[in-house]
Amino acid sequence: MSSSISGNDDRRRRPPPSPPKLPLLGNLHQIGNYPHRTFVRLAERYGSPLLLFHFGSRPVVVVTTSEAAREVLKTHDVVSAGKPEFGTLKKLLYDGKDVATCPYGEYWRQTRRLCVMHLLSNRKVLSCRAAREEEVGLLINRIRKDAEKREPVNLSELLSCLANDVICRTAFGRKYSIGTTAAAGHHGGATNFRDQLAEFMELLGAFSVGDFIPSLSWVNRLTGFDARVDRVASQFDELLEGAVEEGLARLEKQTTDVEGGGDDDDSQAPFIDVLLRLQKDSSEAFRLDREGIKAVILDLFVGGTDTTSTLLEWTMSELIKHPRVMKKLQEELRTKIGREIETVHEADLAEELEYLNLVIRETIRLHPPIPLLAPREMTQDATIMGYDVPSGTMIMTNAWGIGRDAKDWPESPEAFWPERFLDGNNVDFRGQDYQLIPFGAGRRGCPGISFALAVVELALANLVRNFDWELPDGVRGEDLDMTECVGLTMHRQLPLLAIPNRYITVD
Repeated sequence: MSSSISGNDDRRRRPPPSPPKLPLLGNLHQIGNYPHRTFVRLAERYGSPLLLFHFGSRPVVVVTTSEAAREVLKTHDVVSAGKPEFGTLKKLLYDGKDVATCPYGEYWRQTRRLCVMHLLSNRKVLSCRAAREEEVGLLINRIRKDAEKREPVNLSELLSCLANDVICRTAFGRKYSIGTTAAAGHHGGATNFRDQLAEFMELLGAFSVGDFIPSLSWVNRLTGFDARVDRVASQFDELLEGAVEEGLARLEKQTTDVEGGGDDDDSQAPFIDVLLRLQKDSSEAFRLDREGIKAVILDLFVGGTDTTSTLLEWTMSELIKHPRVMKKLQEELRTKIGREIETVHEADLAEELEYLNLVIRETIRLHPPIPLLAPREMTQDATIMGYDVPSGTMIMTNAWGIGRDAKDWPESPEAFWPERFLDGNNVDFRGQDYQLIPFGAGRRGCPGISFALAVVELALANLVRNFDWELPDGVRGEDLDMTECVGLTMHRQLPLLAIPNRYITVD
């Protein structure tokens, strides 16, 4: 349904409905602290699957229904596969040499191919099992100690640490802390690293005046925003430089070992070692340079930590808020995996754990980690849902709003009810069903879904099977505060504090 639009025939253009805008600001004053909620309200007011906004001088079309998402991300996938350019992202992500923000073209195709084949394949995900199991085991042992004290644990913090440590080990081969070469077994260093990562994620989702109102770009310098971006980018580059040097040293040692009759299999190698090996592989027609390697690792690191911990955080929140669902999931896990084992391993998850999958799917529907999918940009004029969308328009897809749309979810769309996916409702979140697209779809969809789910399923199975949970101070689950915070990813505003009660007593 794509069609070229003549630049000399503006009178025949039919743009999507648009709220009234102000000079210079456009519609920025209307967005509020929770843009995904604002977009839903405005879509209902205008009764349109697409809405046109102006963020300063930048035209932005917001996709608000699954039908519109299908047309953008499938029918017009190629022409909507561009990426808008933002100054902050260019500084933080090596001038667009990562997979997520680089322009659509040959570099993107080759870089994504390397990631999918060598870093995010099912074989590679399976090879990282030991790191996942060890880190989840450390988490459960820590909670067991807290359970003996009958004190609340900060699940938000613990789950963030888990995701961070798993990604550190799979990406770098060990746990890192910014500003030190020591492994993050030192609590202070690890905390500093998580703080820096949180600031990095905050800057990725921050509003930069200069990106939308170029004439006011001086505001970023005046407020210190540009200096802050430069500082954080420098800190992460220092970390990644150190990781590259360590990887090169390991690669040289492996080469010597292989010449002496050792094994050169890299199935267990950290991501950064795999990329460095590919860079030196003479059979590879495409090679990432040093900055490209750092950009890809940073991409995978950032994409795999916050989203994973956010999904776990919301899942535990919903389970504690809904004791019926928690009890049903506990019964499935304790019956099918067993009531006597101390820790759940990934091999135990080979059982058909239907309700576990339903709970994860329902949480992702209500709480997509990134409520507004990473923006895309039209590279050609197109007609979408009957509206004309010119080349250069930024596209934002409201995954949060689509997941709660009553047209797609007619039975209590705001309720947490995993059973909605029974009785033939096979809607999945892997990019084929546009009613549920928390990881995007099409060419720009997230390639790391399997990697994230492996962590989520293992951690969740252990947390739910091994403990009964209650809120502190006698607060009932139904009264749990579920307010969201503002940012690129949609965390809880308040940390999730809960008291663990051990289900199994180990002699």
